[in-house]
Amino acid sequence: MAAESRISGGGAVRVRTEAALTAGGLGLARLALLVLGVVPTVAVPAFGAVFAGATVAWMLDAYYPAALFALVAAVIAGLTLAGLFVRPGARRTRARLDSWYGLRLPVSYSPRPALEADARGHWWTGYSYHRSHGVARLAQLLHWSLRDRATRSEILWLVVSPPLVVALGAMVAGLLAGGVVYLVMGVRGYESYGPTSTGAATMLFSTLLGIGLIVLGVLLAPYAVRLYAEVARRVLDQDGRATHAQLTRRVAELTETRADAVGSQAAELRRIERDLHDGAQARLVAIGMTLGTIEHLMETDPGAARELLSEARQSSARALQELRDLVRGIHPPVLAERGLGDAVRALALDCALPTEVCVSLPDRPPAPVEATAYFSICELLANAAKHSGAEQVWVDILYRAGRLRVTVTDDGVGVADPTRGTGLRGIERRLGTFDGVLAIDSTSGGPTTITLELPCELSSPRTSTSFEKV
Repeated sequence: MAAESRISGGGAVRVRTEAALTAGGLGLARLALLVLGVVPTVAVPAFGAVFAGATVAWMLDAYYPAALFALVAAVIAGLTLAGLFVRPGARRTRARLDSWYGLRLPVSYSPRPALEADARGHWWTGYSYHRSHGVARLAQLLHWSLRDRATRSEILWLVVSPPLVVALGAMVAGLLAGGVVYLVMGVRGYESYGPTSTGAATMLFSTLLGIGLIVLGVLLAPYAVRLYAEVARRVLDQDGRATHAQLTRRVAELTETRADAVGSQAAELRRIERDLHDGAQARLVAIGMTLGTIEHLMETDPGAARELLSEARQSSARALQELRDLVRGIHPPVLAERGLGDAVRALALDCALPTEVCVSLPDRPPAPVEATAYFSICELLANAAKHSGAEQVWVDILYRAGRLRVTVTDDGVGVADPTRGTGLRGIERRLGTFDGVLAIDSTSGGPTTITLELPCELSSPRTSTSFEKV
């Protein structure tokens, strides 16, 4: 029984050793495949950059800034050629992980908006306007690539993959090369082969060390490929779990925006209460007292009663106007009845500056989003009239890729700063309630471009595009 146990134990060790060496050989083959796949990813952009830089430097040899132009050309050529490997490299990596480990990394790209020409002949990329169609296509591609989550992951993988593969391959190759060197030194490096000679002992040590390094390199190869697969999963996996820090930051953002929304609502309710108390309510109380006086004067002094009745009628008209103004401040009737585009056009008619309004909305956004966009535009137009020194204002309202985008541009002196007042800060807090963003582009001397983006869904595919100068 003991002999059978020793035999079975020896067979198990042999099986495990064979399996480890087989896995090591497979790992070496896969690692070699990864190294060969990285070569064109690095070599082609590098060669293109060197060739473009050398060509430009040769063409501009007689000019002083030739080196600068050559550097710019090399960078542009290198990035352009590297961009050709972004999606194929990520697709090849996903296929390898699926084939080697059964690890599926589904990918979903956000739709790229189509170029559209507006009434002014400008091309709308979904993010910005351009006069040239070619420039618009390039700007759209670059902007979409940087905003699309899957494409950003693939660009990051193109940057991470080559140094990762080189590091892993160098580690395994270094062990194998060292093992071969020691093995060769042990077999051929000494002349004394006696069993008690120093040369024989050194030869034996070098041989064993060489074999050990080679075995270690072979056994580490599968783990190196596994590490490569894990890094690729973390970079390319769009459905990976959010980290604790990301969740904590998101909770903090939601808490802050909720507090801002509650505070703004409470302040708005106090304003309405104050306006009612100081305005319409006071006038209605005065009208009631006047009517009581009229009741007593009807028999004794009809003339005075008629005068008081006329004053009461005027007071009632003023109270009604104040109530209408108050309702208009809460939610303008034109906004409720005609939508955001017509409400902004009506607002532009009362603006102190000539205002050009361009609206492209498939349908009406939700009422809260409309109100937020409307009052934000009110604040921006008021700021432009009071502080910018502008002569013209442009308002563009568009809906693209699930986001309502409002751009207000003026040709004023610029230098709009949220820290110098409460208006822009208030708009930012108002947008934050809807996960919206505020972007300000205002250099000294102008112009000033302020962009609002609000995520929302529309109700129907009907298209309504209009352009109007007010």
